[in-house]
Amino acid sequence: MNPLSGVLGEAWQMYKAHAWHLLAIAFVIYLAAAVIAALFSLGGTTVGAVLGSLVEIVAAFLLQATLVKAVQDVRDGRADLSLGETVRAATPYLGAVAGASILAGIAIAIGLILLIVPGLYLITIWAVIIPVIVLEQSGVMASFGRSHQLVKGRGWHVFGTLVLAWLILLAVNLVLGLIFAALPDALGRGLSSVISGTIVAPFIALVVTLIYYRLSASAQVPTAQAPGENYGGYGQTPLPRIGRRRAACR
Repeated sequence: MNPLSGVLGEAWQMYKAHAWHLLAIAFVIYLAAAVIAALFSLGGTTVGAVLGSLVEIVAAFLLQATLVKAVQDVRDGRADLSLGETVRAATPYLGAVAGASILAGIAIAIGLILLIVPGLYLITIWAVIIPVIVLEQSGVMASFGRSHQLVKGRGWHVFGTLVLAWLILLAVNLVLGLIFAALPDALGRGLSSVISGTIVAPFIALVVTLIYYRLSASAQVPTAQAPGENYGGYGQTPLPRIGRRRAACR
């Protein structure tokens, strides 16, 4: 049985149900990064341009972690955390997300350049490293092994789900590109980047995080759960304080 059957449909339903919350998170982070990067670039210096690029890269990593937290939060059907609370909850994982993303990006790029297939293989087995880091509080290197463990035996299902998601996102980007084609080049590219990222990033986070939850449930491996947080919609109710203490002592 394919544990990922219906992931895209579930992601779309959650996207529609929580669009304002998820899009607001993405828009605020993208906009803040764009404004700061623009301020650094005002002088027209190379240093300013480099600093602006670094800000945008860090913002992208922060957005990944924040959206995974947001998906975790809304799985019970409501958003319990505000935008600011969600960002603060994700911030401690920024370093690990950045480190894992950079290492994975380098390895995948090398794989794609050399023979393509190794790159696609790495994309598949490392598909859920960000949810593993954020939801299981895993370290950088451990996240690669954990992701591989979860994907093992389900590689084709994961790859197929990712391909379908990429095709949907490609269609969205093409439509946005046509809409902004009439604008001046710099303005059109800037608006297209912010709006495209705002619309696309939450859907990617939903798909990848739901893949993680499905694989984790299929493997029957318990996920890390903090008191009072909604981790996976498995119908588990947090133990009361006394119950938790008794359970911990057994």
